[in-house]
Amino acid sequence: MACLEIYKEEKYKEEEEEECTLDGSVDWQGRTAIRAKSGRWVAGIIILVNQGLATLAFFGVGVNLVLFLTRVLGQNNAEAANNVSKWTGTVYIFSLVGAFLSDSYWGRYKTCVIFQVIFVIGLVSLSLSSYISLIRPKDCGKETLQCGKHSSLEMGFFYLSIYLIALGNGGYQPNIATFGADQFDEEHSKEGYSKVAFFSYFYLALNLGSLFSNTILGYFEDEGMWAIGFLVSAGSAFAALVLFLVGTPRYRHFKPSGNPLPRICQVFVAASRKLKVQVTSKEEDLYVVGEKESSNNCNRKILHTNGFKFLDRAAFISSRDLEDQNEGIYNRWRLCPITQVEEVKCILRLLPIWLCTIIYSVVFTQMASLFVEQGAAMEITISNFRIPPASMSSFDIISVAFFIFLYRQVLDPLVGKLKKKSSRGLTELQRMGVGLIIAVMAMVSAGIVECYRLKYAKQGTSSLSILWQIPQYALIGASEVFMYVGQLEFFNAQTPDGLKSFGSALCMTSISLGNYVSSLLVSMVMKISTEDHMPGWIPGNLNRGHLDRFYFLLAALTSIDLIVYIACAKWFKSIQLEVKYEQNDEPDSCKV
Repeated sequence: MACLEIYKEEKYKEEEEEECTLDGSVDWQGRTAIRAKSGRWVAGIIILVNQGLATLAFFGVGVNLVLFLTRVLGQNNAEAANNVSKWTGTVYIFSLVGAFLSDSYWGRYKTCVIFQVIFVIGLVSLSLSSYISLIRPKDCGKETLQCGKHSSLEMGFFYLSIYLIALGNGGYQPNIATFGADQFDEEHSKEGYSKVAFFSYFYLALNLGSLFSNTILGYFEDEGMWAIGFLVSAGSAFAALVLFLVGTPRYRHFKPSGNPLPRICQVFVAASRKLKVQVTSKEEDLYVVGEKESSNNCNRKILHTNGFKFLDRAAFISSRDLEDQNEGIYNRWRLCPITQVEEVKCILRLLPIWLCTIIYSVVFTQMASLFVEQGAAMEITISNFRIPPASMSSFDIISVAFFIFLYRQVLDPLVGKLKKKSSRGLTELQRMGVGLIIAVMAMVSAGIVECYRLKYAKQGTSSLSILWQIPQYALIGASEVFMYVGQLEFFNAQTPDGLKSFGSALCMTSISLGNYVSSLLVSMVMKISTEDHMPGWIPGNLNRGHLDRFYFLLAALTSIDLIVYIACAKWFKSIQLEVKYEQNDEPDSCKV
């Protein structure tokens, strides 16, 4: 009996070692990935550390770039702020470029490597240009020590460097999150749960990297040691690249699916061509791709849904399609497989949800702008210790870390037990809704603090302590955990296999548009509130304005956005994928 038990145990271990993933992923040699020998947390941890190091490097430049432009390059505040806005916007634009190249041609691994190399080159060139030519005299760049003038060649090399950084980080960011999620098979129960948890730890790694940049590197750069700060960033990015390459044999991959734009256009063209065709409601009349056409496609098929009925015309097999076929192959501009049609439906369903996240990003951007200005107008000295207003964002990062732990270890298991039908906690859509609710609370909290600050300012007594800002920063951090982490999970889960990086890029473009909408909103508010020679809500001297009203306006807009979001979330239908293999099946390519 003992021998029989040992034999069964050895047999089980052997089968586990040869068990394949079910989501279509392959190993670094292009073979179907074996579960025990690829991916999972070994690869996931490498990617998390890579993300932390890369974030440290990026924010080591981005956090104090406006100070570098004013103190070292001699730009005025308006010109420097405008240049930083353009640079930040470019980062997010490049995220779409990176996502497109990844999904269409290069794949996520190759895209991450190429853009990380560009990122390192940009940081090294910035470090060298700063040390050799920009910082003159030595250690210039403090508030009290101005730098000399610079030639057009030196300025050109500087801008080339920072835009290489923008290109590298922008193209890398949407792919690394998705590539990390690729290491977990969502068709497997345990790995599926790990995949959901990965996004929380990914966002935590991002925040921990930025915490080091905001504190340690920020101090060096504020003291005029720019070359040291940039060199540390370059070293961190290089270490991240080396670590990423070391993990190469362990990664799981998904093959790129080709340019998605023609596939999307084909659906609309094919549907438009059949406006006058009498379409039946039978699913057997819809075109399902055959083995000959799908043999080279590793993407999972998407099951038919009833929404956007007009697009189903693109998959309806008409008599003319039967006449025009060539050995069972149809013209895709006249007839598209139902999976291709469902890809377009998935994108259309995501757009309303994505649009609702832009208002949240408007709230989030206030942490780096108006929250800092509000803090600067408060009492920043505590027991002879001066608190820089921008450093209050550390409470946001601490809050993010705390609420990620609280959600994963307490709330998620508790809600899972309370649910009868599912062991999982809140869905991604529910968590994003919670994030919007907390965002409203953050704006109300900021508005109340501003009301009391103005009250103290008008009375002429001592100013309100900056520590009263802690609740609004903490609430923003909590809302990020529910909104941005939920958003990453949601877009990764609901985009088709061939557009996963595009889903992550949507999160970044939401933040980008949030910045633009915030700028537009501030301009509109100032134009309206400055009529009749009034100082406006957000004047240069906040004691003469009503920043509290702007905060309450954002709370109202976010509340309206929440109502619209709830309606969109109820309307939304999740993607339905067809599993390629049963749990006990083993495709030939998996046999060892």
